[in-house]
Amino acid sequence: MKDETKCLHSGYQPKNSEPRVVPIVQSTTYVYDSTEEVASVFDEPTKSLIYSRFANPTVMAVEEKINALEGGVGAMCTSSGQAASLMSILNICSAGDSFISVSEIYGGTINLFSYTLKKLGIECIFVKSTDSDEVLEKAFKENTKAVFGETIANPALTVFDIERFAKFAHRHNVPLIVDNTFATPILCKPFEFGADIVIHSTSKYMDGHAVQVGGVIVDSGNFDWTNGNFPELCTPDESYHGIVYTETYGKAAYIIKARMQLMRDFGAYPAAHSAFLLNLGLETLSVRMNRYCENAMAVAKYLENCDKVESVTYPGLESDKNYPLAKKYLKGCSGVISFVIKGGREKAMKFMDSLELASNEVHVADIRTCVLHPASETHRQLTDEQLVAAGIDAGMVRFSVGLENIDDILADLDKAFAAVDK
Repeated sequence: MKDETKCLHSGYQPKNSEPRVVPIVQSTTYVYDSTEEVASVFDEPTKSLIYSRFANPTVMAVEEKINALEGGVGAMCTSSGQAASLMSILNICSAGDSFISVSEIYGGTINLFSYTLKKLGIECIFVKSTDSDEVLEKAFKENTKAVFGETIANPALTVFDIERFAKFAHRHNVPLIVDNTFATPILCKPFEFGADIVIHSTSKYMDGHAVQVGGVIVDSGNFDWTNGNFPELCTPDESYHGIVYTETYGKAAYIIKARMQLMRDFGAYPAAHSAFLLNLGLETLSVRMNRYCENAMAVAKYLENCDKVESVTYPGLESDKNYPLAKKYLKGCSGVISFVIKGGREKAMKFMDSLELASNEVHVADIRTCVLHPASETHRQLTDEQLVAAGIDAGMVRFSVGLENIDDILADLDKAFAAVDK
């Protein structure tokens, strides 16, 4: 099936007389006829359902749909995008290990990697996506277990060179993890370019309606976990009956370990109703992504010709430094635009306060146009040096174009810019 069809049909195929729409299975537990049956599921959790901290039929349908769209061997939904980022690393890193991440990623992820994981004894080595091959090679250590990047960085909008970083990662026998939130599998499929693990904040474009917070991890099944760097995947797990993940689950070893070990202990699994709402968003994902891209291109060109704008960042513009990478990896550049208003922080905030159609909110990738000032809002926890490293200027505005008529969006921009100098 093509993506448009997968959005509607993957993950759930009703049998005779069953509901056409994915049903909400609002239950924490599942009944068995005998103690022996329950015991057998504890021995082999993938055999059947036992408790909704591990799996739930409604959530499983969504997992299968996202997995089909990304082209993986398995997916696991989480309660947030941050939980997906955290578990993607903890699944292969322990205290004393390190991993490499480009600095052009979401501010919340930078905080997670820089501070919280550091407290757990895991070091994140930050590099710039534009660093030379020599600099990247020197970043690797004997204890490095992964490389991390973001397809379209939030909010810097740099485009991650997936193939280049996949080659570096694989040369050192470690996987490449890619946050594909802004692109979604409709615009980019990182596995096709060498990525091994993909994560998403499903709260963004996948949901699209700002009604649920969630995340997901998808396993490509392509990485060789038996290369000697990941004994926890290919030696007996004492916490789960001595199971050896690579022997029992083969290509799906990584994602099964994440569910049986991390989800069991952390319990960061989404509710059935949240998954139901996410599925409604996924059903229209392919249609919405096309409209987002069309509207965003029109806004980007408008801003490029506005005398009150110092610079515009949108990979779809031929003038953008990321345009060559966008042409290589993306079928469209999503609906988020970053631009710097002349006059810095004060002018940027006045512009935002003068908008009427666009909502000033701490969100992005909604069906409704929304706007945010990263330096004083989502990324305020970053130091000035970290802001620069993340590609954020004090006058930067992150503009997330919605699905409104483009004439109305442009009219709102006109009025707000007119108010800046008053």
